[in-house]
Amino acid sequence: MKRLGLSAGFLLCLGFSLSAQQMTRFAVVDLSRVYTTFFRDSRAVREFEEQSARVQAEINRLNAEIQELRSNQVNAETRGDREQSLRLQNEIYRKSEFLREYFQVKTAELEDKKNKLAQSNSFLEQVNDEIRYIAESEGYSMILKKDNTGIVWYSATVDITDKVIQNLRAKAGR
Repeated sequence: MKRLGLSAGFLLCLGFSLSAQQMTRFAVVDLSRVYTTFFRDSRAVREFEEQSARVQAEINRLNAEIQELRSNQVNAETRGDREQSLRLQNEIYRKSEFLREYFQVKTAELEDKKNKLAQSNSFLEQVNDEIRYIAESEGYSMILKKDNTGIVWYSATVDITDKVIQNLRAKAGR
């Protein structure tokens, strides 16, 4: 009887110590991948991609114009038409400067729009809800953003990005 009491006491103490030593679990999520994978079919993203394509088409058009002007300048120099060559050189400079400024402005606009899309309230709410669900259902204590510069190393087994994407798709009916 004494032995049974000691065994029961030992098991009881062991149970208490195991429950007191709850293991902390961490996970990481790549929010930019969630964004590009899940929301690429959304209207806002399609509009962003269309705007990006229009900007790229304009850049290509301006580059082609500059190339044509350069070709004309070489032809003018070959003919010995110094006045035409200088006029074309000035036009090339003006268009090149315009292209450089256009590229900087449009790139900044597109980057700003992309950041706003990624940080929109509805997007963040949906993603946060899925992250919270996965964390609570799978026992994670903390979820870190994969692009956080504070993470030095992590195992791919703690990356829940695919689970978040799958859950978002399931809820969206895709």
